[in-house]
Amino acid sequence: MALEQYCPILQVVGYQNSGKTTLMEALINRYRNAGLKVATIKHHGHASPQKNESELKDSERHQGAGAEITAVEGGGSLQIHIKNQTWSLEKMVKLYESFSPDIILVEGFKKEHYPKVVILRSDKDIELLQASNIVCAITWEPLPDYQQTFPTFHVDDTSKSIEYILQKLSDKHESTI
Repeated sequence: MALEQYCPILQVVGYQNSGKTTLMEALINRYRNAGLKVATIKHHGHASPQKNESELKDSERHQGAGAEITAVEGGGSLQIHIKNQTWSLEKMVKLYESFSPDIILVEGFKKEHYPKVVILRSDKDIELLQASNIVCAITWEPLPDYQQTFPTFHVDDTSKSIEYILQKLSDKHESTI
């Protein structure tokens, strides 16, 4: 199902301690330096309610990098002091539209359909490459022989991967970025 999008949306997915938040900070910083209003959504990947610790630290890092709107979702709550049984990414994106961001960056939500960057710490994470709409992969170590239809960057090639991501999003949303 294709959804009409108000603005570009990019997901950054990977397992814990893979570098998702660090990449998010770099992307936020670049977009903010370009004069864009950045909104972020962080997925708390556990069924239990949030404890307001690491997830909030990540959203604080998003704010520190320049995001004007941040949220953390998980365990049946959305950290903008709005509670609901469940918050789908689609529902949060709709909510964010009222704040008029120029771009929405999403940390997590591996199974959603938006364009995404996949971060792999090792070949044990390779199943993440089954996700939809992969823009590129960022790896900590070389991938084994794997047929991919997207570019792969080493985690130390941050500038190359960010330039590629920015170009890819601007190609899709010329009027915004």
